[in-house]
Amino acid sequence: MDRLSNYVSRKSGQYPSLMARKSETYLPVSTKPQSKFRVKALLGHCLYRRVVIWTVVVIILLSVTLFNPRLTTRSRDIPENIGLQKQESEEEHIQDLSVEEKKSDEEVKEEEELKEEEEEEPEGDDVNGPHWLRYKHLDGYYNGLKALVPFSEYKPEYPKASRAGSTPGPSPVANSKLPRPSVYRPHPDYDSDEYQKTYVPVKRCYIDEDNTIPAPDLYAYNGVPQGQPKAAIGSYEALGLREDVCFDRFGRYGPYGLGYELELGGTGEALDTEREGSDVVWEKTGKINYEGVDWAAAQERCYKANEDRFFTGNETRDFELSQAGRKRIDRIAIVIRIYVGFQWTSHALLNFRAMINELSLRSGGEYDVHFLLHVRDNNAPIWADPATVQNILDTNVPPEFHGLCTLWSEAQMKLYYPGNFGETFENPSNGDIHGVYRSAHMPLQHFAMMHPEYAHFWNWEMDMRWTGSYYELFDRLGKWGAKQSRKGMWERASKYYIPGLHGSWDNFTELVDQETRESGRRPILGPVVFPGKVGLEGEVFLPASCATGSDMTQCGVGEDADLITLNPLFDADESGWVFAGDVTGYDMQYEKPPRRCAIVTASRLSRRLLRVMHEETWRLHHSMFSEMFPPSMALHHGLKAVYAPHPVYLDRNWPQQEIEKAFNGGRDHTSGGHGSPFDLNNEHNHKGTSWYYNSEFAGLLWRRWLGYAQMDGRGDNGGRAGEGTKRGGKKEEEDPRNSGRLCLRSMLVHPIKWENPAEQE
Repeated sequence: MDRLSNYVSRKSGQYPSLMARKSETYLPVSTKPQSKFRVKALLGHCLYRRVVIWTVVVIILLSVTLFNPRLTTRSRDIPENIGLQKQESEEEHIQDLSVEEKKSDEEVKEEEELKEEEEEEPEGDDVNGPHWLRYKHLDGYYNGLKALVPFSEYKPEYPKASRAGSTPGPSPVANSKLPRPSVYRPHPDYDSDEYQKTYVPVKRCYIDEDNTIPAPDLYAYNGVPQGQPKAAIGSYEALGLREDVCFDRFGRYGPYGLGYELELGGTGEALDTEREGSDVVWEKTGKINYEGVDWAAAQERCYKANEDRFFTGNETRDFELSQAGRKRIDRIAIVIRIYVGFQWTSHALLNFRAMINELSLRSGGEYDVHFLLHVRDNNAPIWADPATVQNILDTNVPPEFHGLCTLWSEAQMKLYYPGNFGETFENPSNGDIHGVYRSAHMPLQHFAMMHPEYAHFWNWEMDMRWTGSYYELFDRLGKWGAKQSRKGMWERASKYYIPGLHGSWDNFTELVDQETRESGRRPILGPVVFPGKVGLEGEVFLPASCATGSDMTQCGVGEDADLITLNPLFDADESGWVFAGDVTGYDMQYEKPPRRCAIVTASRLSRRLLRVMHEETWRLHHSMFSEMFPPSMALHHGLKAVYAPHPVYLDRNWPQQEIEKAFNGGRDHTSGGHGSPFDLNNEHNHKGTSWYYNSEFAGLLWRRWLGYAQMDGRGDNGGRAGEGTKRGGKKEEEDPRNSGRLCLRSMLVHPIKWENPAEQE
């Protein structure tokens, strides 16, 4: 403060010497003579005359320029229909993109629609707070089974249909009878001749040891409730997911114990909800008694019956198997992270039973489900004393899942990854480097090293739900990842895909290519080089399709992705993400290494990526924050990484351009760098989405789908979670004036912190 005062006084003392003339006497303002302004004197002075003349000329020229429409152009943030015309050369293509072409009628109409959409009357102009509070809530999510229509007749409430054809919006539908669901099987037709000619045949798997209870089917309805909004972000079509069917709570969870009593082997859940027509799901199988089921034993029996279908994890043996006979496939582990003290509710049982049944038993052992159980007591000898392990399981895990649990602790990780990890650039959480918050990847790396039989590992969390078939989700994401080219993959992965604005996936790819060129940044292909980088032994991860002279659009096509994330892989540098600087073990004389991150740790990691992470951890003592380490290792070492644009829904009528601004508002129209949606100050935009750790909409929609009344989150102030009017529940769903229980397309929702309202009491 003293330094500031001295600076001010010193500057103040200089003013007289700078402003006063030698002989000038200072007078009070009121007594100083006032000079008169004379136009004649002004124009008579040569210098003044020139200044006035040039000022007038400049004003005239500016007026002509600004108000002549032929001399002005309208910029567009998002080019439309790019890549539709072939160019003779790369240079001509870049040059043509820089010149605005005459818009087609279709382009003009699309721009007018976007403008009209943005000018629609918001829900509340006087609302203080985030901009999205002013957007109207969407109602179509809560249209039920009696509003079901064939997909060909379906008209979404959002986004609105094209005005060009004056297509009317969705009309209310109220069928008097409930439709009937049908068995839903997204798995391959294992019994077909075509499948059995190509692959080793699949043997049926059973829940019980006596092979009397086959793995049940789930049920879906053909069609979608009229008016149900479309996903604003991501795409069913791009990923190969069906969007022409929907699931109610009984078709989804009825086969696993929803809707019938504990005495019959069910969960007792949903007995107090609307249930019309729900008996259909038990007509073939009856109500399965899950009392005494051992899921680990069921998975093991299923694998043993089908082990000839799979590669073994032994590279030499697997090469021999790949050269002879019918095709074999890799096995995949689903690793669900839980902890001591986790509340095993009835709905949690239903969710995990669904995962095991649909992914493991129904697939003939292609997947296995595991629980990675975090033991918080670092003094517990979980690696040495079976009695300690059994006591922890008895206290914290239902018996049906005991055999699926692998226990770990932070003390164990210190033994597994010993040594000095060096300095950290930033540690905002003040956590330990071996702690689960900063290094959740460590136990997964250890698990992967102990299980060579799996080629890929899905890192999953217990508060995530999927309304459709888990097999369809994980299978389609894996197939989509393999189809992606490495050319431009990091650039595509850095941006949210908004079909209503970006068009088809091919058009989106062209858009990203153009934005990359315009940014002046060099596209990433292969491992990145940075000061202080240390290579790994035998590090060659680019496939033959990426060799010099090859068609680079085919580089990596057909190669399994090493990393599949469910949110964009954004550049953490200058992103405002709070943990962007949590980088440990690197040479501090250099800048932080380049980093990529995907918020929400749910992702699929390949064995080779986990091996790279393992070596970087134990040999080089490198680490980064949990959501940043796997993507950054893929970036550093040239592994294949993709963001899978799964459907994400918004609870309000967002204008399409506002979605782009909020979610791709970072550097060069991406989700990274300055302006990132993952900046602590921007994360509020995710609260109305169906998929983000701070979402308020995900839990509300999920509980309404389960049949529980919820506060609708609406009000004069824009509405927030827990506010508004209680809606839904048995009374409303049974009301003949309404359309019955909800039926949603397959979608991911997160976080689900509670389900039955009784859990909060």
